[in-house]
Amino acid sequence: MKILIIEDSRLLRTTTERMLVKAGYKVITAIDGEQGLRLAVESKPDLVLLDMMLPKLSGQEVLQQLRLNPSLTSTPVIVLTSLSESNRQKLLSEGASLYFEKSLVGVDNGSRLLLDAIENLLARTNKVKAASPTS
Repeated sequence: MKILIIEDSRLLRTTTERMLVKAGYKVITAIDGEQGLRLAVESKPDLVLLDMMLPKLSGQEVLQQLRLNPSLTSTPVIVLTSLSESNRQKLLSEGASLYFEKSLVGVDNGSRLLLDAIENLLARTNKVKAASPTS
């Protein structure tokens, strides 16, 4: 399984990448929205971890472009953000699969919570793909 991390914070990007590699995932990283969108189109990841506050293209713009691209429209996107909880419903209605607060990642079991969320989302997505007549 391949996961694309689009995150401009080197610390969070590196920490998340290490956690995912240790869990057995192939990880691709991008440092801004433009690079992230390009890598998403080129590599067709199984899941995208997307920061909202990015240089060049905002996370919201990346999410919109992912949802408009026929080959990426069903790719799960976990919004990983420091934006307030009040943005959750808006982002979910715009196509995010899950909303995860960055502040939780660094707290005690936060990495485990994120990893569990990724595993559960990928398991649900793969069940849907397996049940689809085009798979």
